[in-house]
Amino acid sequence: MKKNKTPILLFTLVLLAALLGGCGGAGSAAGGAADGAGRTAGGSAGAEPAQKASAVQPKSQTYFIFDTVVTVRIYDERAAEQNFKDLDVLLKEIDSRISRTDSSSEIYKVNANSGIAPVKVSPETFNLVAKALDYAKRTDGKFDPAIGNLVSLWNIGHEGAHVPPEEEIAEARRLTDYRKIELNEAAQEIYLQEKGMSVDLGSIGKGYAADRIYDYLADQGFHSAIIDLGGNVYAMGAKPNGDEWNIGIQDPGKERGNSIGTIRVKDKTIVTSGIYERFFIENGKLYQHILDPTTGYPVDNGISSVTIVTDKSADADALSTTLFVLGIDKGLEFIENTPNTEALFITKDKKLYATSGFKQLLHKTNDSYTFTN
Repeated sequence: MKKNKTPILLFTLVLLAALLGGCGGAGSAAGGAADGAGRTAGGSAGAEPAQKASAVQPKSQTYFIFDTVVTVRIYDERAAEQNFKDLDVLLKEIDSRISRTDSSSEIYKVNANSGIAPVKVSPETFNLVAKALDYAKRTDGKFDPAIGNLVSLWNIGHEGAHVPPEEEIAEARRLTDYRKIELNEAAQEIYLQEKGMSVDLGSIGKGYAADRIYDYLADQGFHSAIIDLGGNVYAMGAKPNGDEWNIGIQDPGKERGNSIGTIRVKDKTIVTSGIYERFFIENGKLYQHILDPTTGYPVDNGISSVTIVTDKSADADALSTTLFVLGIDKGLEFIENTPNTEALFITKDKKLYATSGFKQLLHKTNDSYTFTN
């Protein structure tokens, strides 16, 4: 039996249902979301009195890009249709640069010229690859942007995903080597030393897009917004009334809308990677989408999800994947040495391992999950 699913692990954020009924804009809130008052659609998760919620009605727009649903919700009456049109152009511009499968993108051209010649790219693409390489060096390749061949080979999250032959995995692993990615900063060029190599920025790209959206909104003078890229959430500023955003942390073993608890944040990004985001089942075994570059196989270390809270979404995106591959002990050690960053591991046997700061943030509401560290 084979099965594919794509549920979102981190709740989409929405305002109180009573306020949403009169919202402007073209977007609609996704179900099972934690709202500004700490409630979830279809049920309560530590709800506050409704009168504490801001009376500002958000304007929103939903897009489909990067193989995910992107929702931007601006809590400001000045938000206009032109802002959402600008964001549409911005998202398409990002995709046209970093998509591995779009034949006109910069990353596609870098991959197509592997072992042949360097490719000049935009400063944005160059800097993103440089950031990905920095994480690769810091983790000795546990995070590796040269993982494109393994991603294509497993094809998890798409129709027909299956366990590849061992010899094909071995060949894809051979071509997965961040040390063979050359960057020429002066010329803004990227060169893959070995023919057939393939860069994939899927573990950092959505976070990068969230940061770019944030920067655009800030440049336009907006201070309060929710940016949601299918599990990559950026809570910009505070709620219009000055309160913190209240964010639900998904129970990875249940359907969307069931939380293990909530956290309150201002101007932070929250990103979760988990085994139930994309997976298939073959011969009774679940194969999830987070691959270990050093083995060539999906990670299977007892972890169900990793959630990161930090200041930049590209960092949170990369870190959630990095910690998943590193495992709990090495992951906690890594994150404790990363400034202004907190992390939560949830295991398959419902144990919680967290940085000291995340423990203080989390208001746990599900007693079946217990802290171990």
